[in-house]
This record gives sequence, structure tokens and C-alpha cells, in this order.
Amino acid sequence: MSVTADLTVTLADYGDPADGADLLAMLDVYARDPMGGGEPLAQVTRDNLLAGLAAQPGAFTLLARLDGKAVGLANCFTGFSTFKAKPLINIHDIAVAPDARGKGVGRALMRAVEAEAKKRGACKITLEVLGGNEPAKALYAAEGFGSYALDPAMGNAQFWEKTL
Repeated sequence: MSVTADLTVTLADYGDPADGADLLAMLDVYARDPMGGGEPLAQVTRDNLLAGLAAQPGAFTLLARLDGKAVGLANCFTGFSTFKAKPLINIHDIAVAPDARGKGVGRALMRAVEAEAKKRGACKITLEVLGGNEPAKALYAAEGFGSYALDPAMGNAQFWEKTL
């Protein structure tokens, strides 16, 4: 998908050395950002991520490049909605390099994820966002995302985790 003459978003090939290097570089940028935990990507992650992603059925990564340089990524996984009996796509990571923010990279990634989700027959796209990440929340809202409640009396859905 091409957004402008110099901004492109493409599906990554986990076996391609250039795509793999760009994916790892962008995930490291995200990991070092306060919104990604503020620490460099661990070496064990660097060593195992590409093979791990390639082994995950339904995993895909979109890489954004500006003038050929990697500036963003979205790591996504296919899940399944039991209520709709259709696949869903979860955006697990989305990141834009600090020097590329405000240039439409995030919007291009979000739209490319939506296009890929439609190709895969998905009924919805899910993601999580930190409460204080106002720029990301504004982008997601502008692209049609929001919190949800099955029954408003029971409150909005929340994302919880238990680290193992």
C-alpha cells in the first residue's frame, strides 16, 4: 500500500534479512520509548523473534518506510471472535520512530492493518493503549476505535494480564 510517493507500508517477510533488520530496529525503538517500557530490546528477543513470529499461524507485521527508511511497524496476530464466529486481528505492537511522528505514519499503519484484516475476513481489530498515551488514543479514536461494553451497566471492558 502506498500512501504518498515516499511513505509505503508493506507486509514484512520474516525470512527476508532487510525486513527482519527493520522489524527488529523498529521494535527496539518502541521498547526504548517510555510507552514501550523504556529499555532496549533484550538480546534473547532479538535472537528469537523472527523465527518465533514466522512460526505463529496468523502473525503478520506491517513495516512503514519513509524514503526507504523504516519508520514504523505494526505487529499483529489473528485471533477468533466466538460471538461472531469469525477471525479478529489484534494489534500487539504499533510504533512510529520519534523523528517520523506527525507525518501520517501511524495513520498509514492503522489503515494498512484494517485493509489486511478485511482481506483475512476479520470481524474486528483489537488493541491496547496506555491511559496516558494521548497521541495514540487520539489517532485510534480518529480511526474508529474505542472502548466497549457488552452491557453498559457492567462497565467497559478492561485489558488485564498475569505475567508468567
